[in-house]
Parts: sequence; structure tokens; C-alpha cells
Amino acid sequence: MTTEELIQETQPLSFELEYADETPANGVKVERAGGAGTEEAVENRSKKEQILDLYEAGTTDIADIVRRVKARPSYVAQVLQTAGYLSGYFDLYTTTGREQNIYTRFFRNVLSFKSADAARESVQKIDRLYNYFERLGDRAGQHQAMVLALTGKNRARWSGKHEEAQVFSEWLATH
Repeated sequence: MTTEELIQETQPLSFELEYADETPANGVKVERAGGAGTEEAVENRSKKEQILDLYEAGTTDIADIVRRVKARPSYVAQVLQTAGYLSGYFDLYTTTGREQNIYTRFFRNVLSFKSADAARESVQKIDRLYNYFERLGDRAGQHQAMVLALTGKNRARWSGKHEEAQVFSEWLATH
């Protein structure tokens, strides 16, 4: 099978590729909740207002809201979570302070990368928890420790804190 044929068979991929190629257009209009059929220019309302209006008007698919508002999925999810419309969504940029699973309480306030020293202290705490779960034979707990270290690495890296990211990366390489 050729690459062309593979691409044609993966329709969900083409949807994502179309979205990735879109460029923001000024003056994009969205429906306003409560205004049956009325439209208002995007620049007059914040993205947060647009997200909430779309959700309240019945658009509950996050991908659809993302496309219409031109916002990141994590931002849309955060706005909807804060408003009490969405629960159970987690990604790299959502807070680790929210209950994600039964392990969350063990890892609360562990992640820090303000400085290289803070990252090293964070990794020490993660390592202690990893070893604790290893002694218990709790592979899921160990996995959660690794996920938190990866989250720390990625957040530090995308914040331009390469030394701090390296601290997490080195720990991950040994586990």
C-alpha cells in the first residue's frame, strides 16, 4: 500500500490536517447564545465569552469550539472546567492540583521547575514516591510518577527552562 492510499484511508487524520492548515481570519463570526440566529463579531468578545456562549448554545464538542474560536484545546477545556461544564479532561497544561485519579493526592505540590534546584527537589520527591510504589508492587503508581516527571520535563522545556527540563529528563532516562 502506498503512502497516498494510507493517507486517503485515514479520514480523521485529514480532518486534523485541515484544522492545522487553517489560518486565523479576522472578523470570524460565531452564534451568540440566547440570540437565536444573531451573530456578533469575534473581536467584540473575549475568547472565554465565545467559548461559554458556544457551549451554552449547544455546541459541546471541544474540537468544534476550538475550530470556531481559534483557541487551544487545553484553553477551551480549562474555561469549560472552571465554569463547571466539563470534568475529567487533563492534558499537559491543565493543573496537577485537580483530582485526576487516586494517585493525585500523593503527587500534589510535588512538581516545581522555578529553578534547577527546585527541579532537583521535585525529582527527589518523585523518586521517593516511585520507590514507594515499587516496594508496594504498584506499577500504576510508578507510572504516575513517570508521567509527572514527563510533565515537569515538558512544561520546563516549553517554558524555555532547558536546565530544569534536563533534570527531569535525566531521571526519566534511568527509570
